[in-house]
Amino acid sequence: MIKTAILGGSGYTGFELLRILANHPQAEVVAITSRQHKGTHVETVFPGLKNVSKLKFQNPANFNSFSKADIVFSCLPHHASMEIVPDILKNGKRVIDLSADFRLKDAKVYEAWYGKHIAKGLLKKAVYGLPEIYRDKIKHAELVANPGCYPTGAILGLAPAIEAGIIDTNSIIIDSKSGVSGAGRAASPDTSFAEVNEGFKAYKVGEHRHTPEIEQGLSLIAGKNIKVTFTPHLLPVNRGILSTIYAKVKSQNSKVKTQNIIDLYKKHYGGEFFIRIMSEGTFPNISQVKGSNFCDIGLKLDERTGRLIIVTAIDNLVKGASGQAVQNMNIMFGLPETTGLIMPPLSV
Repeated sequence: MIKTAILGGSGYTGFELLRILANHPQAEVVAITSRQHKGTHVETVFPGLKNVSKLKFQNPANFNSFSKADIVFSCLPHHASMEIVPDILKNGKRVIDLSADFRLKDAKVYEAWYGKHIAKGLLKKAVYGLPEIYRDKIKHAELVANPGCYPTGAILGLAPAIEAGIIDTNSIIIDSKSGVSGAGRAASPDTSFAEVNEGFKAYKVGEHRHTPEIEQGLSLIAGKNIKVTFTPHLLPVNRGILSTIYAKVKSQNSKVKTQNIIDLYKKHYGGEFFIRIMSEGTFPNISQVKGSNFCDIGLKLDERTGRLIIVTAIDNLVKGASGQAVQNMNIMFGLPETTGLIMPPLSV
């Protein structure tokens, strides 16, 4: 049995980890921490987990909290994670970090978007935790940087087309829409019911901090530097991310049809349980991935404009965060990736 600890577990990603791991046959949560709620029962903070978890939140400053754990999931915010993860690693624990602190390989890029980095020595050591691309590296990793929600859908959607060389990588536009839970559990006027309900808006236009992560992931696949136009939007729903991605098809591929591209994607992701390629004329809906670890991908070649249109849908809290983290844990401990993660979507 894999013993796990959750660091900073009082937010949505912590809740999702508890929910998923409660049904994992080979893992158990032995400790969970929260500065704000230390000493409080988990069910008090998350009433939905009554009769599911009997744990109390512990003080994260107490390293005895992690003494029994084989692996620690860090759900701390950016900057807070880098302050404590190095010490956890020194104590011989493996770590899956759900913040952005170890996703970017270049410290200068991190500091341009997030601010000062105080654990630069770990950036090269960290493995980017996108299983469908970096599975072999994840197996032996001590520190896994769990991908961001927007980058997960964007990179998985574009990877086959970039690897096959069928699109102009200078033409990529990513238009993403996320549910409100992507902003976290803390109260904010921008995400209050009255502000979000019956509304729909773009935010962080041209400056969202997931931009360099998307560009890094795509550049590594392409073997060259890629810049993208990325615009996120806020949907008046609880969870889910739908990304519509546009890219010009190279002129030598002008005779390619939509079905050819669908076949390419099916071949690329053959055997990937959590990637579902839609049939021609069918496109993803966030309601069809809600509560699951699936990434649905729909494709259309617009022959009139010569653009490939890629639509992806994920649950931002599952495949975009905690579910992917558990998928990474399964890989690290030699388990089938689907262990504890075969959860049908909550379609209604």
